[in-house]
Amino acid sequence: MTPLREMTMRRGLAVILAVQCVIAILLVASDLEARLIQRLLPGPDVPDGPVSPGDQVRRYEPRETRPAYTDPSTLPDMELPADLPDRLEFTMQDAGEFGNVLLVHGAIESGDADRFAAYLASLGDLTVPVALNSPGGVVDEALKIGRMLRDRDADTAIFPGMVCVSACPYMLAGGGERRVSRRGAVGMHQHYYETPAYLPAFWAVEDIQHGQGRVMEFLIEMGVEPSVMLHSLNTPPDEIYVLVEEELVASRLATEIGE
Repeated sequence: MTPLREMTMRRGLAVILAVQCVIAILLVASDLEARLIQRLLPGPDVPDGPVSPGDQVRRYEPRETRPAYTDPSTLPDMELPADLPDRLEFTMQDAGEFGNVLLVHGAIESGDADRFAAYLASLGDLTVPVALNSPGGVVDEALKIGRMLRDRDADTAIFPGMVCVSACPYMLAGGGERRVSRRGAVGMHQHYYETPAYLPAFWAVEDIQHGQGRVMEFLIEMGVEPSVMLHSLNTPPDEIYVLVEEELVASRLATEIGE
């Protein structure tokens, strides 16, 4: 290789590296800007309290332990932390009148499916229902956990005062039998994708479409009516659409409604 050609290649590599650094800086700046705007702008003007048919959209507060649209005064006699864990926790619990359950509690974060798989392996046979109380989180992790529950032929439940929103309904769907209390809450909204503004739009759209396709495939596989996703697609990420009894039954997201 001639010295001139070698020098040209070095300059070319230096330019590519510089461009990559600039792109990285822009991506970080865009993400920080989006997070700052989200914190500073006021939330949507939506009602509070219990829902009723036609009045089902509430603000999405992922850190809220006892949302007002549930009936938190009727929580079962279980040991629950005062704050929602930052990631899923798995504990065997005596839920009083509901019997022994495996409580899956907290936000759904990356790696939680692997942690849940390891926990299930330590249990051996899973002979109790799985009670869910989660504000949601990473969709793909929820889909993996839902499939594990179906593979184990486990039942799922939402007890009074508990919530299963955002990505959590996909764990609920994994149950062979899915019991939802009228005093709990199951809710859906648009999946949130952190896509910086400097990325090409077609990349973001393609990623979103693939994600929606995976969710629809999962719901069909679980025997849940995929049209329930309409509530998800039509509800912004900072709000939550709480499903009423008729919708839970019609979509087969719940196979039984309890008190």
